[in-house]
Amino acid sequence: MEYQTQDDGFLIKSQSGLWERYEKFKAEKLKLDMSRGKPCPEQLDLAKGLITCLGEDDFLANDGTDCRNYGGVDGIKEARELLAPILGADPREVIVSGNSSLALMYDLIVRALVIGVPGGSLPWGKQPKVKFLCPSPGYDRHFAICNRLGIEMITIELEETGPNMDQVERLVAEDESIKGIWCVPKYSNPTGITFSDEVVDRFAKMKTKAPDFRIFWDNAYAVHHLAEQPDHLKNILNACKEAGNPERVFLFSSTSKISFAGAGLSIMAASEINIDWIKKQIIIQTIGPDKLNQLSHVRFFRDFAGIEAQMKKHATILKPKFDQVLETFELELGGKKIAEWTKPNGGYFISLNTLDGCAKKVVALAAEAGVVLTSAGATYPYGNDPFDRNIRIAPSFPPLGELKKAMEIVAVCIQLASVDKLLGE
Repeated sequence: MEYQTQDDGFLIKSQSGLWERYEKFKAEKLKLDMSRGKPCPEQLDLAKGLITCLGEDDFLANDGTDCRNYGGVDGIKEARELLAPILGADPREVIVSGNSSLALMYDLIVRALVIGVPGGSLPWGKQPKVKFLCPSPGYDRHFAICNRLGIEMITIELEETGPNMDQVERLVAEDESIKGIWCVPKYSNPTGITFSDEVVDRFAKMKTKAPDFRIFWDNAYAVHHLAEQPDHLKNILNACKEAGNPERVFLFSSTSKISFAGAGLSIMAASEINIDWIKKQIIIQTIGPDKLNQLSHVRFFRDFAGIEAQMKKHATILKPKFDQVLETFELELGGKKIAEWTKPNGGYFISLNTLDGCAKKVVALAAEAGVVLTSAGATYPYGNDPFDRNIRIAPSFPPLGELKKAMEIVAVCIQLASVDKLLGE
């Protein structure tokens, strides 16, 4: 990204005033951690009825299953029916588990490395090399899984409609060691974009040299709308079936930002062949999930319409925070051509780009003033943003007043870092 300010001289002349503002902010000794997209207490309170919705004699699922006991590795039927619409799957194609969808992803990749996946000739770990495509800016915890397990990551450009599919199609067609791709397809972390229908269709139809190539479709923000007209995402599971590649995709989500972040439910969907294969692995790992928590979610939400109603309450809390960030950036940075930022219709993040070579300096300056942001570079594989420009903004947790001040600090830091760049310092 190449920027020039409308008046570089004006920005440089304002340097002393910017430092004066910055020092005043530092003197306030603000301590605000915005490094993760955490729900705020007001959001968590929306689901406090989960704690008391089961009476002491309410522990039986509809089919008579005693949820206090062992069994049911794929989750109780009514929990699968409740959550399947989030991923656009049939309940028979869904597994409902504990609170962490990230754990489902990690375990699945470990199984692929050790055991292999349906359609593969060898476990991934017994092949010479394993590579994953990583659309970026992307989710740092996806990249951390690959890094931990020794999977080579290849950065793919993330565009306004999704990954650069020309890059993706070329690479998967020529390299058998490419076994997967990470995707956050709706209100993507951190850019907030939603994949187009064309991108979904190209994923479903593309030719892959590896017969055991898999798409890891982390639809974490499927129902997390902020706008009156939500983004539309085409159903990739159906698209893969229609293209003759039904086993190509694994889908994930959770209620972490619907009910309780640390005590919700995780969801995995896939073809019935894939689900049957996963269940055979899970039964070795566990005798069953926390079915009482699943029953609580069923009692509390009742049906998918209940989830949609809950998410409108979340949006009422979140949208003013997103608006506050956007208003502050426009007031402080608008027209100066030293930064650009996304305006998402949903999700949990705003993606901010500084001038090239400034992101690390902005994050460091903000930290000195008491505002902790996600590390610069975290949105790229190996923590290496090749342009040193992307910063993930997570507005959800701070109160509005603190958020406004934090964004003013970030804006001042961007201007200071931009001055240094213009002066060649």
